[in-house]
Amino acid sequence: MESHCSVQQAQIDTYIKSGGLTLGPWTSNQARIDPRKLCIFLSRYKFVAKMLSGKKNVLEVGCGDADGMPIVLQEVSSVHGIDIDEFIINDAKKRFLSENIKGTSFSLHDVIKNPLNTLYDAAFSLDVIEHIPNKDEEEFVANIASSLTNDGVFIIGTPNKTADQYASEGSRKSHINLQSHESLKNLMM
Repeated sequence: MESHCSVQQAQIDTYIKSGGLTLGPWTSNQARIDPRKLCIFLSRYKFVAKMLSGKKNVLEVGCGDADGMPIVLQEVSSVHGIDIDEFIINDAKKRFLSENIKGTSFSLHDVIKNPLNTLYDAAFSLDVIEHIPNKDEEEFVANIASSLTNDGVFIIGTPNKTADQYASEGSRKSHINLQSHESLKNLMM
């Protein structure tokens, strides 16, 4: 057996004891189809983490399989993820529990229908609003705002409408509410 330095050996020991990480269904699929997009996906979470650094109680709206959440947890105390997909929420709960990732919680919640019962000092929503019907976008934003403390921060990320010409056919079908800089700014006001 080849000799490893102590840092490498510690990593190998952890791997042998705990196994490899398991990604959620959407992130696993993305890693298989186009690993470069996985890097872009994770970089968005790095941005959110830096912007929300020091926040205590953070909400992720439309968390999906939550594979970027541990990046945000490096800078905040806790993250509660919500999504409307029961399978994806149950899968995230199971994976995060098995990985013993502290500071996370998940619930099934449709924020278009109502705000959450808990107030958060920050919220973020990445690549979600473009899937929300135009008729529901104001309710979406208002209910998130109602779930924040008075000095709460909300970060929203979405593809820009001008990039639609470069999007795949599948992306065009599911992106029913693309925003321009101006329309997103007006919505957030």
